[in-house]
Amino acid sequence: MTAKIIDGKAFAANVRARVAEHVARLNEVNGVTPGLAVVLVGEDPASEVYVRNKGKQTVAVGMNSYEHRLPAETTQAQLLELIDRLNADNDVHGILVQLPLPAHLDEALVINAIAPQKDVDGFHISNAGKLATGQKAMVPCTPLGCLMMLREMFGSLSGKNAVVVGRSNIVGKPMAQLLLRDSCTVTIAHSRTQDLGAVCRTADILVVAVGQPELIKGEHIKEGAVVIDVGMNRLTTEDGKAKLVGDVDFASARDRAGAITPVPGGVGPMTIACLLANTLTAACRIHGLSEPGDLTP
Repeated sequence: MTAKIIDGKAFAANVRARVAEHVARLNEVNGVTPGLAVVLVGEDPASEVYVRNKGKQTVAVGMNSYEHRLPAETTQAQLLELIDRLNADNDVHGILVQLPLPAHLDEALVINAIAPQKDVDGFHISNAGKLATGQKAMVPCTPLGCLMMLREMFGSLSGKNAVVVGRSNIVGKPMAQLLLRDSCTVTIAHSRTQDLGAVCRTADILVVAVGQPELIKGEHIKEGAVVIDVGMNRLTTEDGKAKLVGDVDFASARDRAGAITPVPGGVGPMTIACLLANTLTAACRIHGLSEPGDLTP
């Protein structure tokens, strides 16, 4: 068996196209243009690229993009003051503070200062709690993207055995909650799980987000399972070149899986696409309008 490659770039392009259609209709019918504010503190090169891409894609789907670039020495009080202004700005429907922040800033305090209804990253403690208790919430972008791809692959996820390898607040925990919502039987595993391979082999759906390069081998995968590799690890090859690999050993896994996301080009492109979808959803909720059902969990 050779696994079907799940094309995250194509999925993301489809999501962006649907977002653009909804945004155009929202503007035409209701006079509302969703606005996304991105805050970058410092000059981390990877964050610079990511923020630039977010801005371009936001504008491309017809939304307003607001970028706030602050120096690395910005104080906690200054950053919180900016967030307060954005919370009160009626033109801003989504607020994202790019992580990681400089070490002197308290990430949890900053995240929880964002108004929950504008928290398009889905990291606010209120949104995490609502998701965990089955209430309507803003959902973290990467798990939302994974869910969209899985629904496309399976149609209904009801009754599937799902294993999530990873327990982070950003991916692992919310991913498990979303799969439970879709009536999967869910196991959360991690790097310290005893006999991790045996646990993984029970999965019809295997989502790996543990941050360890090529941890999951082909022998750990049930024949025909769908594998979603969230990992993004930068390695140096023998000739000194940089190489991106996932948390799954792609070469051996593709001989066992029924379908698998590559790294790069799998989950990654869906993250920004779902950020745009969340911004659209936030705008609809803030204005009391119907949400785009095809873009929400």
